[in-house]
Amino acid sequence: MSEQVAAAKLNADVAASGVLLKLLAFSVLLGVLPIGSYFLSLKYVWDENSTFAAITAVVAANLVLVGYIIASAIEDKQASASQASNQPKKESKKDQ
Repeated sequence: MSEQVAAAKLNADVAASGVLLKLLAFSVLLGVLPIGSYFLSLKYVWDENSTFAAITAVVAANLVLVGYIIASAIEDKQASASQASNQPKKESKKDQ
């Protein structure tokens, strides 16, 4: 019994570290991508038009946020599916 508990705790620790790593990666992207896209588009795309460069940065930030939401939803769906497959089926009155 204690081996099962240890294995479950190990799986939970690995999953928690994966979530933390994903959060860290998206946080760095949220800081770097909009600022980088602002200055790159300001210089090379929009010919020093700061309004369009700011719109580009806002779009980049929103893309990072949408990507994080999609990645979290997929991870949540996978976690709930694996949790449902690990739980034993309950007997209904028809099965008795």
